[in-house]
Amino acid sequence: MVKRYGVTEGKILEQPEKDASILLYINPDPAECKNLVDKHAIDEHTLQSSLDPNELGRLEFEPSHCALIIKRPKRYTARDNFFFRVESIGLFLFSDTIIIIISEDLQLFDGRLFTNIAGLRQMILKIIYRSVIHFEEHLKVINACSEELEQGINTSVSNKQLLSMFTLEKSLVFYLDAISSNGRVIDKIKANAAKIKLSTIEMEFLDDLAIENSQCLGMAQNYSQVLSGLMDARASLISNNLNVMMKNLNAIVIAIAVPTFFTGVGGMSEFSNMLNLHHWKFGYPVFVLAMACIGLATFLIIKLTEKYWNS
Repeated sequence: MVKRYGVTEGKILEQPEKDASILLYINPDPAECKNLVDKHAIDEHTLQSSLDPNELGRLEFEPSHCALIIKRPKRYTARDNFFFRVESIGLFLFSDTIIIIISEDLQLFDGRLFTNIAGLRQMILKIIYRSVIHFEEHLKVINACSEELEQGINTSVSNKQLLSMFTLEKSLVFYLDAISSNGRVIDKIKANAAKIKLSTIEMEFLDDLAIENSQCLGMAQNYSQVLSGLMDARASLISNNLNVMMKNLNAIVIAIAVPTFFTGVGGMSEFSNMLNLHHWKFGYPVFVLAMACIGLATFLIIKLTEKYWNS
């Protein structure tokens, strides 16, 4: 599907085909891809890169246009189950036209950011800026999700919550790659500003964009390090809790084994004879009480010995 826009009084509005300077292709079909390759001389590999979420960002120059591949966060849905994905956007700048290729329908030009557009080059920079802002917003959501999962893990450690934490950590790895990739594209735009014909105002905006992306990268790195450290600490805590549980279980097993030994050697009848308690109503309760006392004493001796060796 293709949508056509133009810049009118600083605003991006839909226009008829003859007046359109912005062509937005949404998940183009084979016929539209062929038209882009044949009519606009767009490289087929670069075209496919615009739709490939695993493609890294880059800037390339062709005889008739320059091509940019940038990264942005993919829209998150409940079905993603804490996995935040990234997607690619293809920007193809011609002398008086820009072609944008995206994999899903987005409100690409909404908001105040696109209310005062001076030209197509400034619009490209603002699209990149919008991507950086979206990364920052998603990073805040990831941080909120990790805090919520952390609280849940503190009360009840379940495989589902731990797997969700691992998924968030995996998402941050993809985000770090994408944000770093955008940073390299921004640096390359800076290096080729004269070739792209950026104005002084656009260069100032590009400097601000580079700073914003650098801050976004730092935020992602901090969140990734915190989450990675949290997962390591959580794994150590679970291992320690398991060791404590096994020690207590061993103490209980030994505490039960000792009275079981005496029970196997003698039994209740021998115990009753020793105490001259020939009636089972008296012998059985006394026998059970004696075995319980032996088991409790054994458990306390084990715990006191453990405490002594650990001190």
